[in-house]
Amino acid sequence: MPLKKIFTVVLALFVAGCAGQQTQELLGSAMVSAPVTEIAGNHSIFIATTRKKSDDPNKVFDGERSATLNYARVNVTVPGLHKTGQIERRSRGKSDDPAKYFMASEVVGYDTQPKFSSALNADIAARGGRVMVFVHGYNTGFDAAVYRLTQIVHDSGYPGTPVLFSWASGARTTDYVYDKESASAARDQLEVTLRMLEQSGARRIDIVAHSLGTWVTMETLRQMAITGDRDLGGKLGDVVLASPDIDVDVFKSQMRRYGKPD
Repeated sequence: MPLKKIFTVVLALFVAGCAGQQTQELLGSAMVSAPVTEIAGNHSIFIATTRKKSDDPNKVFDGERSATLNYARVNVTVPGLHKTGQIERRSRGKSDDPAKYFMASEVVGYDTQPKFSSALNADIAARGGRVMVFVHGYNTGFDAAVYRLTQIVHDSGYPGTPVLFSWASGARTTDYVYDKESASAARDQLEVTLRMLEQSGARRIDIVAHSLGTWVTMETLRQMAITGDRDLGGKLGDVVLASPDIDVDVFKSQMRRYGKPD
């Protein structure tokens, strides 16, 4: 299934854009229990990231760059009062109430790629072979990226396996230059992640990229084309570039190298 389309769009699913976050803590101190009837959904998000592990266990990964990929899986619950397009986040000092807020209920780390691939492949097989890779944008903490992908999956009713590729954003509006360099440094690791998915049981791999994540994505597709396998062995489906942060002439150059989608 060769690449069908490359979209450049502004998605309604990205209501919050690149706005800052209330907290960069993914895990709370003590989650309160909530009736099943007050939980709208529970989603497993697989993670491949160029971020370093945080010294704060509640943040899990921070904004520092790692020389190698780190892997994890995060289980996230969506509150029953959730409104489409929104991410209901707790503010500092508020209780960790899954009936009111998006909450990470479990984080599982994988110390090797084979262990991660094994868990990922099992999930892909159970979900029919479809994968969505999300590449977040500028000014985005790890927690915000996890919750954004959860919101997209939940609101769209996506049936496949969600994979977050999280590059090392500083998560501050003043860190644009740092973020741009972090995004550029992550190109090879995004290709490694996509090649890993190519070797999995996935039948179709779609990519959704936002803001500066579109730069990482297009640069990776460009270098994949140079290697001679631009569509992941025919498994690459649609590529969605939401609110792209790419100069138009650079984009034209990237597309000339990539070629016309089939």
